[in-house]
Amino acid sequence: MIHNQDRSGWFGASDTARIMASWDTPTFYRWWAEKLGITHNHFSTTAMRAGTAYEHRILTAVGVKRMDRQIKKHQLRLRVNLDGEDKDTIHEVKTHRSEVFLVSRAYWQQCQVEMFAAGKKCRIVAYRLLEEDYLNFFREIDSGRLSFHPIEYHPEWIEEEYLPRLRYLAGCLKRRETPHAI
Repeated sequence: MIHNQDRSGWFGASDTARIMASWDTPTFYRWWAEKLGITHNHFSTTAMRAGTAYEHRILTAVGVKRMDRQIKKHQLRLRVNLDGEDKDTIHEVKTHRSEVFLVSRAYWQQCQVEMFAAGKKCRIVAYRLLEEDYLNFFREIDSGRLSFHPIEYHPEWIEEEYLPRLRYLAGCLKRRETPHAI
């Protein structure tokens, strides 16, 4: 659960899809302005608020006790917020509406960065929300709507694809420069 909505000056695991996408788009430039602290994104939807409201109860329902740890890698300007964890596993919570949860490329990338930062395995704990869950954020967790998705770590993707881009962007952020495609 993110308590501080200021996302400037740091890259998070949830930013990974943007880091790995094209840097020559209006979407990227809006995101970069947020990283520089020039603009602030206050975008919020009912689905986002519901996910936040249910996160801790979902983790509690699956037996996770340690929640909301933040890991910083200062040289990389990387700040990773873990939803929950135990001794050897990160538990990344995702809520969804669909009958079946599919791990998107963005979620896979987010988990890769979380595993890199924490040195642990990762699994997505997906919870299907029903319409009534969006109307009342205090409903009980139904274990029948939980699904678990272990994510295999790919260190070669981190080393060869992600880190070169992150290092370049971290340098641009420190110098307050606009990055160019690499």
